[in-house]
Amino acid sequence: MPFPRSSGVLLHPTSFPSRFGIGDLGYEAYRFVDFLESSNQQYWQVLPLGPTGYGNSPYMCYSAMAGNPFLISLDKLREDNLLADWDFGNIPDFPTHKVDFEAVFPYKTNLLKIACKNFKSQATSKQRKAFDTFCEFKANWLNDYALFMALKESHNGASWYTWEPGYAKRKPDSIATAHKELEELIFYQKFVQFQFFHQWSQLKTYANQRGIEIIGDIPIYVAHDSADVWANPEIFCLDEFGETELMAGVPPDYFSATGQLWGNPVYNWAELEKQDFAWWIKRFEVMLDYVDIIRIDHFRGFEAYWAVPQGEETAENGKWIKAPGEALFQKIAKKLGKLPILAEDLGVITPEVEALRDKFEFPGMKILQFAFGSDPGNPFLPFNYTRNSVVYTGSHDNDTCEGWFSQASDWEKEKLRMYLGNINHDGAHWDFIRLALSSIANQAIIQLQDVLGHGGDARMNFPGKAEGNWEWRYHDHELTSELITKFKNLTTLYGRAPIKKVRS
Repeated sequence: MPFPRSSGVLLHPTSFPSRFGIGDLGYEAYRFVDFLESSNQQYWQVLPLGPTGYGNSPYMCYSAMAGNPFLISLDKLREDNLLADWDFGNIPDFPTHKVDFEAVFPYKTNLLKIACKNFKSQATSKQRKAFDTFCEFKANWLNDYALFMALKESHNGASWYTWEPGYAKRKPDSIATAHKELEELIFYQKFVQFQFFHQWSQLKTYANQRGIEIIGDIPIYVAHDSADVWANPEIFCLDEFGETELMAGVPPDYFSATGQLWGNPVYNWAELEKQDFAWWIKRFEVMLDYVDIIRIDHFRGFEAYWAVPQGEETAENGKWIKAPGEALFQKIAKKLGKLPILAEDLGVITPEVEALRDKFEFPGMKILQFAFGSDPGNPFLPFNYTRNSVVYTGSHDNDTCEGWFSQASDWEKEKLRMYLGNINHDGAHWDFIRLALSSIANQAIIQLQDVLGHGGDARMNFPGKAEGNWEWRYHDHELTSELITKFKNLTTLYGRAPIKKVRS
């Protein structure tokens, strides 16, 4: 669906300042929303909010439905009397500019377990009722997820397809035994999900009341080692042992001679169609329960997807297989209404993919950092945009604008200079921000790193790099009044300010 002319900021919650080593849903999250409102922004885009697994990637989560427990604000738990001052007596000396995941996880897990114990022993009747209601309304994914995570903990983190066959294949007797023996662990998992959604819904309400809509992110594929695959093996291409029979990825291209082999299991679309796409409809329902707009990662996979046979070590020997994207989106629209979706349509996009995108009026993505590497026909140059699109200075997979400029070739810099007439004395990042805001694209999304003018050391993710991703955090002093004024004035100048504020 086309969106009104507007703009916003891309920032994952882990990047907030916090004394607990990782950004959370506490005070700094609300302060960031205030920054968005004050600078006339209308969107806050986040990465997937699920519980991350190996590598800490939000695109490889243990669940497509659950929230990340490490985003829970410990300060808010204290406000709810689930933690006390003495529980914070030995806060580690966490770095302030990045997330040290290895140090954060054990520290926060310990305090979350203390909070859970306190909840069980001293929760008010109102808190217990809210918890019971949450568990009841989220049961269609929460029960499987809580059991999955409890079993995973009891197996020292091992992947589900290596568990004993009774657990791996969800044999009724084994599942009944697990429910009985792992009752405490299951309760804990439900408790942290309750707290996550409680805190997130409060934050979302605060944002919406200030005219800020939240853009969430759905990765097309889910992690092999996830509650989704374990609980629904029939809708994925797995062998009899639970191993991935057909793996997701993309074929060789200009950027990679061997393609990209992601390793996720691809969908058994025939089975999904037989089930009227029930799992996908549930996934969208869950997402729309806590975000306003959904960005679909790797949209082209809904028209045709690259499938690589088991045992391959690169993506070279895969093949394209048609997907029933049109039938899926028609079914979702019939169930949920007009779809507030953005389509990540980057890469080699065929006319068939464009037709699927345009049939449902999904805005496609434009990345400014891709604009200056070829001729005037480059679709990422602003004069080639359509209105029903969303322009980014760069995405989470790109360098920052200052980082890009420092690494750009001389001829790319010259093309940028010629396009602009000059380079802004305030830095290349403001040139990119102006280009995004001034373009005809209905929506413009700016990475916070670019608003702040950070270099390549603030990059969020480097595709293909196994370690050191997803760590960047900003400092609490960086959202200055001068920055707000400059960002606000540019947003207003280019017609992206809200017509009126929404307050209730």
